[in-house]
Formats: sequence, structure tokens, C-alpha cells
Amino acid sequence: MQRIGRVDRRMNPDTEARILAAHPELKGTRETVIYWNFLPPDELETLLRLYNRVNRKTLVISKAFGIEGSKLLRPEDDFDPVKEINEQFEGEQTASEKLSLEYEQLAKEHPELIDRLPDFPLKAFSGKAALSPGTRAVFFCFRIPRPDPETIDPKSGQPLWTETAGDTVWMLLDLDGKPISPSLALIADQIRSLPDTPRVCKFDHAALSKLREKAEKQLTQAHLRPLQAPIGVFPVLKCWMEIH
Repeated sequence: MQRIGRVDRRMNPDTEARILAAHPELKGTRETVIYWNFLPPDELETLLRLYNRVNRKTLVISKAFGIEGSKLLRPEDDFDPVKEINEQFEGEQTASEKLSLEYEQLAKEHPELIDRLPDFPLKAFSGKAALSPGTRAVFFCFRIPRPDPETIDPKSGQPLWTETAGDTVWMLLDLDGKPISPSLALIADQIRSLPDTPRVCKFDHAALSKLREKAEKQLTQAHLRPLQAPIGVFPVLKCWMEIH
């Protein structure tokens, strides 16, 4: 916007008259300016607001406890959603886009399976063998509700929080509840299955339930609490899978 303002000032009629007097050959190219505004996607504004809010809180905590560098996160803990948007605008195919294309191909090859998806219950559970020996992990697929501008509460006049307006989050946790990797591509490699992939479930049910509770708390703290989600809004578990 500053640059457009400078262009407007440059188009002062007196200045233009002096330029044309000195260079009459420019008459056909003067006095008309066309400009374009390139605006970031709406999602980026939401992400940056969330990032700035968390960053400010982190700074306060760091100063209060005297943490060196005023930073609680490790350098490798980058803000993945912002990185993914950057990749999109740099013309690179993101992990999400690759998985979407893979899903579209599966839908073409196995339409009968896609037709069954709406009838699946929430928290559908399965298990499979890991790609490498010694791996013991659990995959979770959650939906994180968000304010839905198309669904308004008649009493408050505010948007209701719905799954439709929300985001999908994948997690791959070890049995202590620690994330193994934030990489969508790596998680997809671990859970990808063929129609004839054996279903193998060995983990203790009580341990699985505790791990699920840890995953829900992590998502609430990371996604819903910073946005001050109302009471009663929780991550919605769609499906999960043990990998061993």
C-alpha cells in the first residue's frame, strides 16, 4: 500500500507536464497506472495470530524464569502450518497435497470402500505391523473444531464451533505419549495399508485408553486453548491404529 501511495504522488499533473515537455515521445505511456494487490490466504492470517499469541506468552514465561534466549522451543520445532503455506506459494507440492492426490487415486480404484466411509463409527480402531523392527507406536486421526461462520448461535450471535469448519490433525505417538515425528509423509508410510494387509492388535487396552487421553490433552493445549475454545469443545477422534 505504501508503494501504491508513492505511485499516486508521482502522478502529480505538474510533474507529468514537465516530463512530457522534456520527453514528448513518452506521451502514449504516461498518465495511466495499473497495479495489482497480491493478498495472502485467509488461513495465514489465522495462523499468524495464533503464532504471535503463543510467541508472546512464551516470551513472558521465558523472561519470568530467566530462560536463555527467551525461547522455550527447540530450533527444530518450526511452525509447520506456516511452512506448508510457504511451500504452496513457492510452487512446491506439499505433503498434504500429495496425500490428497493419493486419496483421489484410491477413490477411483476402490469406490466401494469410499462409499462405506460415512457408515464407519467414530474412533474406528485397527493395528498393523511396523515397517521396521522395534517400532511401537499409535497413530491418531483427530478433527479439531473451529468457529463456523455459516452456523450462528441464535442466542449469542456468535459462530458455533463445528468439525466442518475445523482441521484434521495426524499424530504418531510412542507408548509414553511423546510424538515420534510431525512429518505427514513419514506417518503415512507407517499407516499405509493394502486390502490384504493383516490386522494385528496386541497392545493392552487400558494402556491404549490412557494414551488416547494424553493425545486429546495435547491437542486441546496446542490447538483449542490458545484460541480460547468454549467449554464442551474437544478434539474429535475419527480413527486410530496401533503399530508394532
